[in-house]
This record gives sequence, C-alpha cells and structure tokens, in this order.
Amino acid sequence: MRQQDRVLSYMQAYGSISSWEAFRDLGVTRLAAVIFKIKRNGHTITTKTETAKNRYGEAVHFARYILGGE
Repeated sequence: MRQQDRVLSYMQAYGSISSWEAFRDLGVTRLAAVIFKIKRNGHTITTKTETAKNRYGEAVHFARYILGGE
C-alpha cells in the first residue's frame, strides 16, 4: 500500500491527521508531500494550524490536515 493510500485511509477513519500522528501511526515522515499528492488526485483537504506545548513547556505550532474541510 502506498503512503498516499495509508494517509487517506487514516483521514477517512479519523477525519484528520497531523505530522506526529502520521509518523507515530503510519511511519510517514514527509506528510506535507503526501498531502500534496492526495490533493492533486482531487481530494479536498483543509489545513488548520494548531498550537500545543512541547516537552519544555514551549508553544509549538503544527498543521492538522482535515479531509473535506471542517
């Protein structure tokens, strides 16, 4: 199964994916590149910026990709 298929299946099951979830659950390290290919194949994906704290208590920003929008 291609990375595109794994990411799309994950998004269909859970509605969205972040880079950490892609790495942890699917072994995908370049999620933005995979999302680009999925979009190119005609799927609608919305990007939302989220903020969380890292292990040092610092704010970090990351993208969450949402299948079909919010």
